[in-house]
Amino acid sequence: MKKRLPPLNWLRSFEASARHLNFTQAATELNLTQAAISQQVKGLESQLGVGLFKRLPRGLELTEAGQAYMPVVHEAVERLAAATDELFGQGRKRLLTVRVNLVFFTTWLAPRLARFRARYPEVGLRFTSNIWRDERSKDADLEIRYGQGVWPGLKSSRLTWDELFPVCSPRLSNGEKPPESPEALEAYTLLHVIGYEEGWGYWLNQTGFHHVDPSQGMQFDTLITALEMATLGHGLALGRTSLVAGMIASGHLVAPFAQRVPTSEAFYLARPAHQYMSAHAEAFWSWLVEQAELERDAPGLDFVSPP
Repeated sequence: MKKRLPPLNWLRSFEASARHLNFTQAATELNLTQAAISQQVKGLESQLGVGLFKRLPRGLELTEAGQAYMPVVHEAVERLAAATDELFGQGRKRLLTVRVNLVFFTTWLAPRLARFRARYPEVGLRFTSNIWRDERSKDADLEIRYGQGVWPGLKSSRLTWDELFPVCSPRLSNGEKPPESPEALEAYTLLHVIGYEEGWGYWLNQTGFHHVDPSQGMQFDTLITALEMATLGHGLALGRTSLVAGMIASGHLVAPFAQRVPTSEAFYLARPAHQYMSAHAEAFWSWLVEQAELERDAPGLDFVSPP
């Protein structure tokens, strides 16, 4: 039968006393009285059934049992302190948790986060993905969602005002150049994203290219995956202005056609409508809405024609 684990305060008193070889100095470190430290160490020795210190006229000396026990207890206390500091540290500010749409975080938010951290260095951030969102989950303070902006029990603010248009690699994986017009799309692989109402069928209907079969191609459960496949030349994905601007500017993607369709779906910053919002959450909310409005007022994305 295993021995009962001693109380943590006894172990801390032993560890500090063993480092200092002095009950008074250990008491000062732990903000206790010398009598309390001595009593806790005696309690530990009683439970273990062995003496850990030799009480000398001018201090303490570890017994053989104390010398053997000290490294183990010291390592355990240090690891516990390090883990506590890592998870709950910095005077123990609570981290602001933001559940994010993965493609929006990767292509839009991440490149701008340095601005927020420079303005609010005291705000600790924790990001989680909502790729498989659990509506019952309450662990996030704020969330970035894609949709129409209306969700029961949530207040939201729109972050993007996009246009929808096909994008692809400047050269496809089979060596072909991008199609010169939507008329040719039947001969190319369409990359679809599950869960987006405004997909290829919507774009083809809005632009009048009804002859193209909107169902052919490959399907993915995230837009970031479809866009990555497009950059690798595996087909054409539907780009949203806010998400593909950087990829087009860098030359990883091109927009081969002039036809664009405004989206009614968008990315939104959302929070529980009747829940208290902390000062840090308010700071992030205001900053993100400000960044979105700056983006909305910026000059439009220029098309980059394929070579």
